[in-house]
Amino acid sequence: MIVWLASYPKSGNTWIRLFLSYLLSDEKNQNINEFDKNKFKIKIDQFPIRSHFDGLTSNPNDINEFVKNCTLAQTKLNLDNKIKIYKTHNAFWKSNNYSFTDKENTSGCIYIVRDPRNVITSVKNHFQTDNIENAFRFIKDDKKLIGVSKENNAQFDLPTVISSWDNHYNSWKKLDTNYLLIKYENLLKEPLVEFQKICKFLEKLSGIKFDDKKIYSSMKSVEFDKLKKQESLVGFKEAPKPKNNKTIKFFYLGPNNDWKKLLKLETIKLIENNFKSEMKELGYL
Repeated sequence: MIVWLASYPKSGNTWIRLFLSYLLSDEKNQNINEFDKNKFKIKIDQFPIRSHFDGLTSNPNDINEFVKNCTLAQTKLNLDNKIKIYKTHNAFWKSNNYSFTDKENTSGCIYIVRDPRNVITSVKNHFQTDNIENAFRFIKDDKKLIGVSKENNAQFDLPTVISSWDNHYNSWKKLDTNYLLIKYENLLKEPLVEFQKICKFLEKLSGIKFDDKKIYSSMKSVEFDKLKKQESLVGFKEAPKPKNNKTIKFFYLGPNNDWKKLLKLETIKLIENNFKSEMKELGYL
């Protein structure tokens, strides 16, 4: 059964994946003060990737084929009857008789949400939109689809139905499963408290008991400055491809991404007016 790490893009999903990668590693004595440029690996895979659809369809690039085979691909992954964790940016969409996932394939969902006033600047950087207005159109588009590659053999570039920021957030609340909401802002303020919440949630679903020292050392290993330093030394495979010979950093602003300093008043009002209900519910307004 799958535990989903679900989030709208640029909301902290990779931070949690890296934390869990350290936490679930076999190393018993992590030196949190030692920088190891060879350890920049994520052990939590994403769904979907091309190999998940082997034997189901020859063309998962086709959105109709992708939609029809999504839960079938998960059923195949679950044949081992083990708990597994997958990251996804898909909304919990439904189309006719098909859906992104279902109760038969899902054990739980950890949903990571971030203030859209900060999401917008990260979206602008990562997806290389020309301006903040285009970035707003991106997060407001209820039909937004990303990840379709022109390269038929690209392993990770498959259709990802993200919809709009508010639709994405609301959609995952509708899946009848174990659910944990993690706010990116709380991860910044009290990372140990939030990572402990995640561990307790996973313990309940998996029966695995996590060591408190390992939780702490894993948290320290994924501090933003360390991740940024690692990316500058060895790169990061999920970073955007360079545009106009300019390198685009994955670990961009982190804690310095402050909408109060980066956005114009009209952009702030536009976001708040469009996402007012969800932002109030989450305590952002």
